[in-house]
Order: sequence, then structure tokens, then C-alpha cells
Amino acid sequence: MAIHLPFAKLSQWQQIAFSAALLERMLPNYQMFSEAAQFGDAKILRNQLDIIWQWLANRSSVKINVEAQLLKLEAETPDPEAFDSFGVFPALDTCMAITALWQIMQSKPQRKPKASDIDLEDIKSISRLSHNSVSYYVELLLLDELADDNAQDSEALEITTEQINEHPLMQWEKDTQNELFDFLKFAAEDKRTCQLAKKMSLSEGLSNLGIEII
Repeated sequence: MAIHLPFAKLSQWQQIAFSAALLERMLPNYQMFSEAAQFGDAKILRNQLDIIWQWLANRSSVKINVEAQLLKLEAETPDPEAFDSFGVFPALDTCMAITALWQIMQSKPQRKPKASDIDLEDIKSISRLSHNSVSYYVELLLLDELADDNAQDSEALEITTEQINEHPLMQWEKDTQNELFDFLKFAAEDKRTCQLAKKMSLSEGLSNLGIEII
């Protein structure tokens, strides 16, 4: 159930707001990993996302050194080969998504009808990273359930794409991305839209993996 949204219909501002809203749901995954693995500083990522929301609310007065922010982020990005826990993967997805978001902010604004696939690669990447975090986690959940039910039959431990797609977390991810897209497509590019998009993404008080946001 890959998510294919027509991002060419969004302005650069709307793409950034969409991405920031998705990242609100991904950031708690990094925070949980950081605390468990004693790696990185989730406050740095939180601060970067706050800066992006500030820019969205008032582009004329907020100036950002994107290269400096990317350098900070690089130091907080985990190497999956250095950790043996599942948590490193959604944490890495979060860092990669913020990296792609900074790259959108660096690029020159494109007029909607003229946006090419290359122009849209970063926004597609962010959508895909959020989706993939959920997909991989759901697959592990389903494997654990199967292992409990079929302790003596290793050949039964197979998960289908249909099973993953039907899981409530996967459905929620798809619905959230669609709802954010539909809202932002016609929304004004202002502070109120930022507040509403953020509220939508945090309405359940959970990350995209179902982790409670503290």
C-alpha cells in the first residue's frame, strides 16, 4: 500500500508544512531510541522542527542557515550497523526525513504546474520514509504474533503485503497523509494553517508507530 500523492499540486510552502506535520509523528520514535540507546540529542531535532514551523509562520522575518542545521543533524544521525535494536531504523528515517525537508527549503520555489519529478523527490522521500517506518514496524509486530501462534512451525512465519496493509497502524498512516494533503492543498500559507496542520498530526497523541508522545 504505497502512498502516491500528487505532490505537484502543492506549493513549496505547502510541501514543507506537509513534511513538518509528518515529522511531528516521527520525532517521538527518535526520542525513544535516543533515550534507550544513549545516542544523540532529540532536543536538537525538536529545535530544528520548531525553527521550520517558525519559518512557515513568518517567512519574511525568520532567516535560517540551512547548511549549519544540516551539519548539526549529521552528528545526531545513527549508523544502523552500530546498533542491534529495531529502534535505530525509525530513528534513522526521522533524520533522513528532516534532511530531505531542509533540502526542500534550500531549493528554489517551483510553480505547481511546472514541478518536475526531480523537484518532487524530497517530498516523496519524506512521505515514503514515514510510510516505511510504519510498514517495517507492523511487519515485526505481525511476525511476533505468528511466532507465538506457530512456535513449532517455522515455515508458517510468513507475512503478506495484504496483512501489513490491513493493519490499523498502516491504515492510520495512509489516512493521515491523505488528510494532511487534502487540507493543505487549499489552505492559506499562514500561521493558522501551521497550527491546524500540527494539531491534525498530533490529534491522537501518538507517533506514527503508536508511541505515546510525552
